[in-house]
Formats: sequence, C-alpha cells, structure tokens
Amino acid sequence: MNKRQKTILVAEDDTEINKLICKILEKGGYRAVSAFSGTEAELRFGMETVDMVILDLMMPGMDGESLLRKIRTDRKSEIPALVLSAKSALEDKVTLLTSGADDYMTKPFEPDELLARVYALLRRSVAKEERPEAVFGEQVLTFKSLKLLKKGRQVSVKEKTLTLTPHEYEILLLLMEEPDKVFSRESLYEKVWKGGYYGEDNTVNVHVSNLRKKIAAVDGEEEYIKTVWGIGFKMA
Repeated sequence: MNKRQKTILVAEDDTEINKLICKILEKGGYRAVSAFSGTEAELRFGMETVDMVILDLMMPGMDGESLLRKIRTDRKSEIPALVLSAKSALEDKVTLLTSGADDYMTKPFEPDELLARVYALLRRSVAKEERPEAVFGEQVLTFKSLKLLKKGRQVSVKEKTLTLTPHEYEILLLLMEEPDKVFSRESLYEKVWKGGYYGEDNTVNVHVSNLRKKIAAVDGEEEYIKTVWGIGFKMA
C-alpha cells in the first residue's frame, strides 16, 4: 500500500518566492499548497489535510506569528512549522520559537537546505506520532509542585495549567521521566527534534529558558530545572 504524499502549506505573500518554494517541494516529492496571506493560509488549513506549514513572517491580513499562534492555540495542531524570514536577529528567532515554530530559516535560502529541514521536521513528526505514550509505564509524572499528565499532554504547577509548545512539552517529559539524569543539549536536541545537533545551535537553551519562565510565573520560589554547567540539564 502506497504511503500518502505529504502535503505542505506554503504561506508566503511574495508570488515568486511562493512559486519557488512550491517547485522545490514538488521536486522533493511533496504536494505543495499555496497561500498568499495569513488569512488565506488559515482557510486553506481548514480545507486541506496539511502535514506541515512553511510560513513567511511578514504577510498581509495576518502575519506569520499570528497565524502560528492560531494553528497552535485555536486549532490545537502540532504539525511542524518552518518560518522563513529576512529577519535574522536572535530576538526574532526566540519570539517565534516561543510561539510554536519548530525551525527558522533566513532568506535567501538554499533549496537543498530547505528540503533537508523539511525532511527532518516531518521525520520528527512521524516519530513522535509513533512513540509509545508511556515510555516507562507511568501516566502521571510529578516533581515538587509540577505535574505532567501524558494523556492529553497536560502540565500544571500548583494545579495551574501551563501552556507549552510541543517541543517544550517533549523536553519536560524527558527530564521528568528520569529526574536524576543529566541530559546533554545534544541528547535533548536529537531526541526532541530527531535530527543532528550543531554545537552552536541555541535552540535547546531557548526552549529550556522558556520552560523555566513559564514555571516560575506560577512558582518562582522553587527551582525545577537545573543547569549542569558544561554538560546540560536535569530536574533540580
């Protein structure tokens, strides 16, 4: 039985760039669906079975960040999201990762790199879907005032529910399953993103920092995630 061709929604208001991305994706064996504004992309998202979205940061009607928040919050979707933007500042990347982006590429980009990142994100998505929900059998994990329910992927601190991105949840799940283990940045990246780790990549640090902030907003007195300098992270 043939596998269903993966469909990727391309939300980019520049007609030429949109066509180029779609052409690259189709050559890579994917089905590409175009949208030229954030509003159109949201409509397409509701009409199509979409496996991944590639979106520009600046679009008319609804910008990329707002579209991403709608996909994650309103539609409760965890499909991979790759952001393309001319902006390369670290604060822009941090904002988008916090909003739920899985990866970030600056324009101009190389076609081969785009396809490689698409492949890696889709592979990670499939691996997460196939991953057993209870790796060590327990459905509820607790640490101090922190509680994680695997069923429903719910996390709370002092009974207050936290809103986490898919990657923040996966990192916390790994740490809480083995609270005494120190996870290296490389290990966390490879387990959560299912791809090769580059030493200069700040992705893991950004996500752990966001996790800490969200937990501290409810319980700022306790330390929950500890940095083991030169190695990585563990539960405190």
